Amino acid sequence: MNNVVFPPEWYPQSGVLVTWPHAGTDWFDTLEEVTECYVTFSKEILKREKLLVVCPEEDEVVKHFTPQERKNLITSELKSNDTWSRDHGAISVFINGKPMLFDFGFNGWGLKFAANHDNQITQHLFRQEEFKPEVQYTSKKRFILEGGSIESNGKGTLLTTSQCLMAPNRNQPMMLEEIDEYLKSTFGVHRILWLNHGYLAGDDTDSHVDTLARFCDEQTIAYVKCDDKTDEHFDELKRMENELGSFKTTEGKPYRLIPLPMADAVYHDGYRLPATYANFLIINDAVLMPTYASAKDEMAKKQLQKAFPYREIIGVDCLPLIKQHGSLHCVTMQFPKGFI
Repeated sequence: MNNVVFPPEWYPQSGVLVTWPHAGTDWFDTLEEVTECYVTFSKEILKREKLLVVCPEEDEVVKHFTPQERKNLITSELKSNDTWSRDHGAISVFINGKPMLFDFGFNGWGLKFAANHDNQITQHLFRQEEFKPEVQYTSKKRFILEGGSIESNGKGTLLTTSQCLMAPNRNQPMMLEEIDEYLKSTFGVHRILWLNHGYLAGDDTDSHVDTLARFCDEQTIAYVKCDDKTDEHFDELKRMENELGSFKTTEGKPYRLIPLPMADAVYHDGYRLPATYANFLIINDAVLMPTYASAKDEMAKKQLQKAFPYREIIGVDCLPLIKQHGSLHCVTMQFPKGFI
């Protein structure tokens, strides 16, 4: 019987995947400012680990980095529809101690957007031998699963949302109980914590858990808390908070819950965007946290420091990213140590 381990994000990393913005993506009219954002967080990653960049033209990426930074930079020229690596990237596991890429189906969050190129990126990267020779690959295209929709604590527990995994055009006609069993058997976990409440206005993903609640260690969950009773999110996020409070660790104890402030409302073209501090990225020795030019940025940073006392918390201006309804975690996908 195979022993599957789905490592948590804080497991030592070999690198991070990003898919670079280009004129053929939705970033075409804000390309300069979003590229600046990518360069900023990429430089922080390159200080600590490798960066694997999917891009149409290598030169358009390499020019932004110093010779020293390029030592950790890997580029792969591939077609892409968009840049949300969290959701089209491989999910990394260990099977019997050996590194394995799970390549699930990605269909643009339930056929909302084109994803024909994005859905092929992982298999192309594998065929181009961008990973270490011992890394294996398994196609799981028959099941639709985005990386932003699940959180692992590395000890047999997944956190997810029913609103996303039961959303239309994902895996129907499977029922929740069937999806629950599929996730358990695929990832070698023994339980799934299902959140039935919580959402962010403007979210195209049908409430990905990485916008709402995140494992920070085996017993700690950081989550979005709304204190403004006039905000449309107040009731749903309160219900989510109550659900989180009812969850127990495998030892039967309540989780340590760390509230993150509800980000100030950000609007674009008259629509509210899903700005959230929960969309942070854990990397080696640091946490990259999205900021939104708000007084709440510093409050969120202090809260995250409680969750990660031994890591540097680094703010990254994500106002350019949020214009396309995503943030920092959404555009990145980590690979554990031993993958690249």
